[in-house]
Formats: sequence, C-alpha cells, structure tokens
Amino acid sequence: MTEAYWGIDLGGTKIEAVVIDSSMKPLIRRRITTEAAGGYTHILERIRQLVDMVSRESGLALPEQFGIGTPGRYDREPGVMKNSNTVSLNGRDLKRDLEHLLKRELLIENDANCFALAESMLGSGAALMTDASKVAFGIILGTGVGGGIVCNRQAHRGAHGIAGEWGHNELITDGEPCYCGRSGCIETVISGPALERYYQKLSSSFKPLSQIASDSDWDKAAADTIERLLFYFGKALAQVINILDPDLCIIGGGVGQVEQLYSQATRSAIERFLFNSELRTPIIKPLLGDSAGVFGAALLSFKS
Repeated sequence: MTEAYWGIDLGGTKIEAVVIDSSMKPLIRRRITTEAAGGYTHILERIRQLVDMVSRESGLALPEQFGIGTPGRYDREPGVMKNSNTVSLNGRDLKRDLEHLLKRELLIENDANCFALAESMLGSGAALMTDASKVAFGIILGTGVGGGIVCNRQAHRGAHGIAGEWGHNELITDGEPCYCGRSGCIETVISGPALERYYQKLSSSFKPLSQIASDSDWDKAAADTIERLLFYFGKALAQVINILDPDLCIIGGGVGQVEQLYSQATRSAIERFLFNSELRTPIIKPLLGDSAGVFGAALLSFKS
C-alpha cells in the first residue's frame, strides 16, 4: 500500500490540501475557499469539508496525523494562535479544536515556515541545499510580510515560535500603523497593499502592484513606488542577513513576482546596509507557486 502524507494550507482566502507519497510526489491536490468572514467555527468546518473531499475522491483514509500550515503562529505553551491576519484565529487553540473535530493528531506550523521548507527541499532551493547544514531564509512578500528559516532540513521555530518573523520589525520611525499594534513595521512599507497605497498617495489613482511594476518605465509614480520597494526591501533584508547569514533567500508571495526585486539595484540596496563588502547570498524566485505552503505542510508529517 502506498504511503501517504497529508498537508493542509490554511490561507485567508483559500484552503488547499495535498497528499504526497514517499517520493514526495503529489497523489491528489484540492482547494476550496476559506470563507473567513464566517468566523472561527466556520473555518474549522471548511477544513473538515476539504479533508472529507480529499478522502472521498482519492479513496485514501485519513492518516493518524497530518500537517497544517497556518497564518500566524501557534504558541504551544498557552495553546493559542497568535499574530494571524485572519484575526478570528487569534487566541484560539486551533490544534486542539481541529484534533477534536478530525480525530487525528495535528502537526501545526506557520505558513512561512511551510513555504521555506517546501522550497528548500522540493523547489528552487533544492539544488543549493544538498548539504543539510545549510540555512535557507524563505521570504513571504504578499498581503503581509513574513519569513521562515530552514536548517538541518527542518523548520526552525525558536524559543517563542517566531523565528524568521521579520515583517514586524520597525523599518520607519513613526510610520504607518500596523494591525499588530505597532507602527512603521516592514509589513506597512513593502507589503502589496502598502505599496499600492503609496502609489495611490503619489498619483491619486489606484493600480494593482503588477501594473505598477510593469508601468514603472514611463509612470513616475510607479517608478517611485518600485524604487521605494527595492530600497526598503534591501534595508530590511540586510539586517536579517547580518544576523542569520543564510546560504540562500527565496522570495514568495505576490510582491515576489515583481521582476525588479531580482535586479542589481536590489543587491546594491542590500549591500548598502550589509556588514560585508559584497553580497554572496543568492536571492531567488520560488518554483512551487502558491502551493509551496501545502507541500511544506505535508512535509511536516513526512519528516516526523
């Protein structure tokens, strides 16, 4: 009988499931909308519906344990979710409640850690991470800004479960308020919505970030917005590299699709704040697209 490892990626807008075999190949993948506006109990029910769908369509029984990637972090000591931008999860014991609902053991991890794990083991970083001692920093640049650290082919959580959570370091003093209660966080400067707000402030019109990036050759407000992204991304990431000195950085999320992030201008911005004369760390694109998180969740059970 084929071994099967299940993973769930709980996002703000969609929930995705995958089952992989022992060679880490997908057997089935399905996704449904989260319907987060329905609240916490409704989100749990949507997860159960997805799990039932995968089991029914694949003919596979739900295993004794499976992995789940979540927005925010699960603090194991008090047993509650924290720092999730799906705010109905915060303060709730998602692990306990889902285990009760599904009658299975849950391996829970932050979605950024799942992204970093999948991309470093299966995705664009796999060829560079053949030595288990190497360290990868997986960057989430999208609606929010987060990160995950992989070392020894495992997600590193840290004493507080916040390892890699660079998005809520202060980047601009007395800057824009952040949902976390602070102001001037990295997330308020280089997330997708923050960049779109900045463009709208300059131009008095709205454009999605993808169009801002493509119009930056002729639209001055767009050019200024992208310049802001590259400068502050470089400044913020340099601080991470100064401390962690990872062997590679992988950028995921919608903002990570901005081609200018992979230019010499970005490397120059990082080097301006780097405690070294040159940047040697590869800054690379992901390979697994928006399904990286769900593969990382499956790898939690694969590695346990």
